[in-house]
Amino acid sequence: MTLSWLSIARLGLVQMCLGAIVVLTTSTLNRLMVVELALPAVLPGLLVALHYGIQITRPNWGFLSDAGGNRTIFIVGGMGVLALGGFGAAWGVALMEASFALGLTVSIAAYALIGVGVGASGTSLLALLATATAPHRRAAAATITWLMMIFGIAATAGTVGAFLDPYSHALLLRIVAIVAGGAVLLTVLAVWGVERGVDAQPAHDEQGFVEGLKEVWGERHARNFTIFVFLSMTAYFMQELILEPYAGLVFGLTPGQTTTLSGAQNGGVFVGMLVVGIAATGLRIGSLRAWVVAGCLGSAASLAAIAAAGSAALTGALMPAVVALGMFNGMFAVAAIGSMMALAGQGRESREGTRMGLWGAAQAIAAGFGGLTGAAAADVMRTLMASDAAAFGTVFLAEAALFLVAALMALKVIESARAPRGAALMPGE
Repeated sequence: MTLSWLSIARLGLVQMCLGAIVVLTTSTLNRLMVVELALPAVLPGLLVALHYGIQITRPNWGFLSDAGGNRTIFIVGGMGVLALGGFGAAWGVALMEASFALGLTVSIAAYALIGVGVGASGTSLLALLATATAPHRRAAAATITWLMMIFGIAATAGTVGAFLDPYSHALLLRIVAIVAGGAVLLTVLAVWGVERGVDAQPAHDEQGFVEGLKEVWGERHARNFTIFVFLSMTAYFMQELILEPYAGLVFGLTPGQTTTLSGAQNGGVFVGMLVVGIAATGLRIGSLRAWVVAGCLGSAASLAAIAAAGSAALTGALMPAVVALGMFNGMFAVAAIGSMMALAGQGRESREGTRMGLWGAAQAIAAGFGGLTGAAAADVMRTLMASDAAAFGTVFLAEAALFLVAALMALKVIESARAPRGAALMPGE
């Protein structure tokens, strides 16, 4: 028996909870450290990088969920660790005002817990989805779960922002405790009985983690897909830290206008995800590989348009190009996740979690690497080139080139087949 639509939506609630806690660290706490505590912006940046770095442990969590015969305990346990880390991060901010050293120590430990929690819960959740979702529902399952995560991020950021005024450390701790505790409770209710109701329980395995990881890395499709994930996600995240500065420096947009620009980009991501979910699952149009390639090519074209708009000083062209970038990014992301679910079942059985963990680690490393690389490259180009438009444009074009390489690699790495009635299928389906 595979996951019903209701069960997929229930697992999507877990993704929503993951996003709700993590966004507190990347937005609210980041702003508090920089503005209210007047600390260097690099500090929260390094703490967030720490949580990404810790997620290199994702293959281990995936292996443990494979070998243990019970993914639910890792989903719930990981969420508990994440909630503890989220509250600890808020406590660290409160402590910094009185004792910076103590607050920093608590924050480092808390962000490490956040990385562990996201790795354990998120990897096991994706492994369960990969093993228990019917092939023809994978694109829609990826769309549903990721849209719910985006909703969790947006709803938490907006709600916490509304209730946090007038600010006090005590109020912050109360709000974070409510969000974190609510996330754990909702996760328990969401996953209760889901795994028992499907034919996807991983078998108990006595093989060690190192041997298991070597076995997975020795699978050509798993190794190649890991490289594809790292390359494509590096391209995906390169613009994250430079798009708003580009809009401000080159087009003279105000902070409010650049925030609106980012909101429009996220709206495009939302639309792109919906398009793939509806087209690939509801209308049976195209394979997941085709949607991955289309997303990569469209992203490359959109980045070229963003660069061209700056060079030609076409302010009116910036917004449409950024929305298009978001839409194609969303198409690529959902189709890539759907492909990941399909490929996780290839090779030796009871290794789905290890494969999802390996790819999740590649994605986490690429997120940190891509963002820092894009920012550093923009700084270097600004010192070498006469205009900001040319400097940023060069970086955007380099990112576009990475997307083109990723599209070519997707054609080789992700196989595709069609059912007689036009259903979009992946290998092994």
